[in-house]
Amino acid sequence: MTDQPPAKPSRHHVWPITKRTLSKSWDDSIFSESAQAAFWCALSLPPLLLGMLGSLAYLAPLFGPDTLPTIENQLIGTAERFFSQNVVNEIIAPTIYDIVRSARGEVVSLGFVISLWAGSSAVSAFVDSVVEAHDQTPLRHPVRQRFFALGLYVVMLVSAVLTAPFIALGPRKIVEFIPDSWSHVLQYGYYPVLVLALILVVTVLYRVSLPSPLPTHRLVVGAVLATAVFLIATFSLRFYLTWITATGYTYGALATPIAFLLFAFLAGFAVMIGAELNAAIQEEWPAPDTHARRLREWIQDKTVQDKTGENPTS
Repeated sequence: MTDQPPAKPSRHHVWPITKRTLSKSWDDSIFSESAQAAFWCALSLPPLLLGMLGSLAYLAPLFGPDTLPTIENQLIGTAERFFSQNVVNEIIAPTIYDIVRSARGEVVSLGFVISLWAGSSAVSAFVDSVVEAHDQTPLRHPVRQRFFALGLYVVMLVSAVLTAPFIALGPRKIVEFIPDSWSHVLQYGYYPVLVLALILVVTVLYRVSLPSPLPTHRLVVGAVLATAVFLIATFSLRFYLTWITATGYTYGALATPIAFLLFAFLAGFAVMIGAELNAAIQEEWPAPDTHARRLREWIQDKTVQDKTGENPTS
């Protein structure tokens, strides 16, 4: 008797997949995992900015004297699109300005090396949540996974440092070569490009985090959900914080740290709910092995066959 192939996806599967996603999220303690990610994001922000801006202090001047200030302004401008004004003015902007003033010397110090480990803690929290969502925790030793997160963080840091000058100066150069009537295209095209970039980053995170990765196209659905949840939740939180501030009710000196932790919590929640959706879809419609995995298995089988041929059993 042959196994029946799984039914093709249809609108009738939406509700069962939704229930399974919510059930898995609850079983995997999505709220505690998100809170853990928020905690490590708060501790990792200064080391992360130190690593990025400290390296840019050497690289950015090669592109012009105004490159580093432009990158600073764009970082703060991007933060203003997601975080509340208090979070930007009292946490993010002062941290950036303080680091830029002393970052050049810190890069060659032991503190910079330590900051790499501290800054990778947030990446480690996100990697752990993705692996947990797919029930692949036993496939990678915790110590190995921690160093894997460190390596992933370093790769992300190097990529950000190398691309930041081009991202900062690119739009300015493009404006010089397009007609004035097309300038609104850059203005209105910013947000779609930002959303697509977020989806791409989350998809890559899902792909590289798993010890036994799924095909990339199978991870896009969860990445889209994660991006949508994060954007809707952050804009709703910004609206709420603006409204509650206007009413005169505040948390005093704790208002800004609480707001930042809430934003970080929403980021962790969004990443994990997207991973849970991908895992639920994988349970219903198992994906074939990736090309890289099949190649490794073929090489292993070939190696075993060669050894068996060289040393035949009697």
